[in-house]
Amino acid sequence: MFEVRGPIVDVTFDAQVCEHAAECVRGMPEVFNTAKRPWIDPGVAHTPETAALLRDVVGRCPSGALQIVEL
Repeated sequence: MFEVRGPIVDVTFDAQVCEHAAECVRGMPEVFNTAKRPWIDPGVAHTPETAALLRDVVGRCPSGALQIVEL
């Protein structure tokens, strides 16, 4: 598992749990970009509105591999 820090919320990812449903990539591709390293950039969600969207997208992760860590 690893954690990526953002200005409003952090995101954790557990690859052993991930089902690769790609809900995150479809929901917020500017944050979840598999072509980049690291592939998760919660820094994009730097406003309350984008942070709320990020929370929603992470909440749709069917496996629970993604989690929000509130700062």
